[in-house]
Amino acid sequence: MPKIKKSLLIISTWFLFNSCESKRNDLKIDRPNIILIMSDDMGYSDIAPYGGEIDTPNLSYLAKNGIKFTQFYNAARCCPTRASLLTGNYPHEAGVGHMTNPPKDPKGHNYGTPEYQGKLSSNVVTIAEVLKKTGYSTLISGKWHLSFFDKNQWPLQRGFDKFYGFISGAGNYFKPEGPRFIFEGNEKIEINDEDYYTTDAFTDKAIEYIDKAKLENQENPFFLYLSYNAPHWPLQAPKKDIDKYRGKYSNGWEILRKERYNRMIEMGLVDSSWELSYDDIISWDSLTIQKREEMDLRMAIYAAMIDRMDQNIGKLIDNLKTKKLYNNTIIMFLNDNGACAENDMLGSGPKEQLETKEGYLLSYGKAWANASNTPYRSYKHWTHEGGIGTPFIVNWPNGISKNLRGSTNNQYGFLPDIMATCLDLANTVQPEIFNGNKIKKHSGKSLIPIFLGSTKEIHEEPIFWEHEGNKAVRHGDYKLVLDWEKNNNDNWELYNISNDRTEQNNIIGEFPDIANNMKEMYNEWATKTKVLSWDKINEIRSKK
Repeated sequence: MPKIKKSLLIISTWFLFNSCESKRNDLKIDRPNIILIMSDDMGYSDIAPYGGEIDTPNLSYLAKNGIKFTQFYNAARCCPTRASLLTGNYPHEAGVGHMTNPPKDPKGHNYGTPEYQGKLSSNVVTIAEVLKKTGYSTLISGKWHLSFFDKNQWPLQRGFDKFYGFISGAGNYFKPEGPRFIFEGNEKIEINDEDYYTTDAFTDKAIEYIDKAKLENQENPFFLYLSYNAPHWPLQAPKKDIDKYRGKYSNGWEILRKERYNRMIEMGLVDSSWELSYDDIISWDSLTIQKREEMDLRMAIYAAMIDRMDQNIGKLIDNLKTKKLYNNTIIMFLNDNGACAENDMLGSGPKEQLETKEGYLLSYGKAWANASNTPYRSYKHWTHEGGIGTPFIVNWPNGISKNLRGSTNNQYGFLPDIMATCLDLANTVQPEIFNGNKIKKHSGKSLIPIFLGSTKEIHEEPIFWEHEGNKAVRHGDYKLVLDWEKNNNDNWELYNISNDRTEQNNIIGEFPDIANNMKEMYNEWATKTKVLSWDKINEIRSKK
């Protein structure tokens, strides 16, 4: 492999952004280390930089010294998001139009087409595969969830030098058990440590991998994908972290939502003209005292899981500073989907398992998830803002203009932009052929001009979503969205996001031409991307 020059001009698309030219000419720096941190099933407003009361000083630090994006989007669910994040393609193009095949069912989400094969496609490249070719050390610690049965689609086979974590999705935090084991490389690891906790272990292993990579080659940068499973169920956290939040949620979800909503208005994250979204949630006051105590505990554990994740992010930042790596490391933090309303209104799993190391399907329920997504509508799985809106924080001391640090950016972007940004950071391009396979072009736009102060919108073209029949198109200020469960394929809704991001006032009757134009956009994209209707997928599932 040819030696990569130490100092490179890292922006390949700057001619498109004349407003950044004078600033960009001064940006002749080493290619940065790149860290992607992803949380799992966390709500938009849970962390302090986005209006939450949960103690997250390290994420607040990254935001205060970086850029906080208010309108960044994921793909509504764990597997599709991970596929899109790592490849820069829409999930269907990456082979994960629905989900990956679960550990006990090798054909569970394979619906017979390449777009719905239930594992990562070989016709896309991962960020790791591209960056590895340019001399980056490529590291992953945490959750993979892009293939279980096909080892050709495991991390080491998809461009990563090192891997530690879950190949499958969720697992027990204290004692990961079969079939949801911890793996290192391609080998299963038995956990016998009484103090084991996945969030801690994933961070420790990430730091270990960084240290080894720098020991082996001080000159080369690294790419780290730190994919936490927190705060995805099961609800499990160390006791000292839970105790910190016991009793803090005893006033219930209605009051919590209003407190967060008001705080978000004060912070400039939400316009006061946007109505707080409504859902038919059970009243806190209707619960017995015993049930309120249980629900307070469930939310306390959930908060503790996020708190513990933030503590570990702080540990990583401190290590980078100690090793003098922090200034030229770009850290991007985001979540894989909106808060999770799966299982039950008041949470799932026996309350007797709370605060133990036992259990799996222990969740906090739809009522708390509604508060986690304040002020937005709907949840994980859906393509309303509560399902696809994510906190997105970017911190890079050497690369973000000083006058932008601590700023809030309201441009909208989505997961493929991260691939485009990483390509720019590494001063490389996506290959047309990789390992003998023709590669689909990514759909992203580089965010680097934003880091340098450009106010030009990066997305003039529409962007799209589809998951389980839930659909959406975003084009400028307008968003067209359909909830399959409520409307099947008949009734689209249209919103002006600049006036009504909480999606409370459907204006499709007032602007039918705009809606029809956006429907055509969606249909053209869905045909090109070979999206299957949810009716068709359910028909296939019924025959399995």
